[in-house]
Amino acid sequence: MSKRVMVVDDSRLVRVQLGDVLEGTDYEIAAYCRSGEDAIAQYDEVNPDLVTMDIIMTGMDGLDASEIILKKHPDARIVMISSLAYDDTYKRAESIGVKGFIDKPFHREQLLKIFQQALG
Repeated sequence: MSKRVMVVDDSRLVRVQLGDVLEGTDYEIAAYCRSGEDAIAQYDEVNPDLVTMDIIMTGMDGLDASEIILKKHPDARIVMISSLAYDDTYKRAESIGVKGFIDKPFHREQLLKIFQQALG
């Protein structure tokens, strides 16, 4: 049975790349969200096994959105994907309960390994 992934990223290119990378794997993209607010609104309906969350987005950023989702759903598995990450960003993500971090640009093997760890 495939794992349901909710992709939260305001970049169409990244959404397409993730779709391409996950094609033929045990992961299916169950929903695309363009903002943190959208992710929060859709989480209950989608009920994903895993969420990929960009950090820098229009409106609410991915760290704030992750924090809100994890307060309501402590068992949520969120992996941050970003090209703009600093030590304090990693520390905050870890402190709110994010399960992993992937730097852009990402590679298939790296992505699948982090997904597996997050779900383990």
